[in-house]
Amino acid sequence: MRRLRQLAAGTPAARERVVDLLRALAIVMVVLGHWAVAAIGYDAAGRPTGRSALGELPWAYPLTWVAQVMPVFFLVGGYANAASLTARQARGGDATGWLLDRGARLLRPTSALLLVLAGGALVARIVGARPDEIRTVVWFATIPLWFLAAYLFVVPLTPVMYALHRRFGLLVPLALVALVAVGDLGRLVGPGTLAYGNYLFGWLAVHQLGFAWHDARSAPEHDRRGPRSRRLPPTRRVGLPLLLGGLGAALVLTVVGPYPISMLNMPGVRLDNAAPPSLALLALATAQLGLILLLRDRAERWLHRPRPWQAVIAVNAVVLTVFLWHLTAVILLVGALDAVHLLPTPQVGTAAWLAWRVPWLLLLAVVLAGLVAVFGRIEARGGPAGQPRRDGTGRAARRPRTDGADPPHSAGRASARTLLTAGGYVAVVVGLVINSVTPKTAPEPLGVPVAALLAYLAGAGTLRLLRSGWGSRG
Repeated sequence: MRRLRQLAAGTPAARERVVDLLRALAIVMVVLGHWAVAAIGYDAAGRPTGRSALGELPWAYPLTWVAQVMPVFFLVGGYANAASLTARQARGGDATGWLLDRGARLLRPTSALLLVLAGGALVARIVGARPDEIRTVVWFATIPLWFLAAYLFVVPLTPVMYALHRRFGLLVPLALVALVAVGDLGRLVGPGTLAYGNYLFGWLAVHQLGFAWHDARSAPEHDRRGPRSRRLPPTRRVGLPLLLGGLGAALVLTVVGPYPISMLNMPGVRLDNAAPPSLALLALATAQLGLILLLRDRAERWLHRPRPWQAVIAVNAVVLTVFLWHLTAVILLVGALDAVHLLPTPQVGTAAWLAWRVPWLLLLAVVLAGLVAVFGRIEARGGPAGQPRRDGTGRAARRPRTDGADPPHSAGRASARTLLTAGGYVAVVVGLVINSVTPKTAPEPLGVPVAALLAYLAGAGTLRLLRSGWGSRG
């Protein structure tokens, strides 16, 4: 608590604290949403199995408009990435050094998850578990990695996309929305492959809006002559039209148009709103942005109180760990309850199933708290995400130089360093994608496909070496 009080007291007054609050709220809502719709039962062989109950609860579809918070995460990610990149460049740093530091806090806890799961899978295989059974368990535990793959795809594009934002402003997300519309059209009339790009275009569009929010906050200080077309001031005058327009468009697209009402993943539907992002989801994201801008001033005043801000700092210190391990907590709890023959399996939607949600969530929170206590220190080693830092984003400055600039490199060495950094990110994303698309019943002795694990570790290892200064001397 003393450390939290120190961090809270040292936060610069100009920090956009609501960004940290939204990041924490988005992850907490994802975790609670996944837990709440979990349906546990037994398969034909008498083994515990799980699935999402959302498809069996049509009355809950409108609630997904509140539960779908991934756009919020990409929005605040765009704000934070713009803030840290511009701060790094103002100190004489380069985009490559920024990418290496930005990826470090994401990859440390992710590497821990993958290595622990692979090690556990190896032990399970040694004691006689079947490879397909191992894969099913690990597949469920690594479901959160699909989102991380999308985010790690967007982060290295930040320097280029922010430069485009500085040049063209809000025309960039509008162009990306048009590309999403083309992808949706492909899903409707073909070819369906046109929609693959929506995984990138949709999240990039929301990420760009974070840039516009950042510029509205920072422009008075360093860019007074910048065009207003690249700013989204957090005012009622801007927020209310975005809220009403976004909600109106989402209602037309879902109630009148061809899009489903559910904003969460619904396998089997032709125009799933979340996988990949659709026009309807982007309309909802617009409404969410409008609501955030409307409430921003009140939230900032509340977050200047010591206790709320300390709580936000504490959550952000381990927020990625919470996200990565929350489905592992489900596996551990189900296994423990099954072992003592106390695993309830009420039918989805019944009064018994709904009543079981409360103790279910409480028990899962206890299990996850234990996992965070063990693995959270890996993420927290870099410092809480809400801690004030020299880069303005809450990330620890771990480079040996104290002036914030990156070490000088020759032109050839700088190019090689940039290419290796890009290759490291690509390898990490490829590894995560391979794991996500590999069937959950594939016979994988390590749970994670070997190719996925090797690609991920090669990429993460390369980024770690580059960040430590490897190749900078010679």
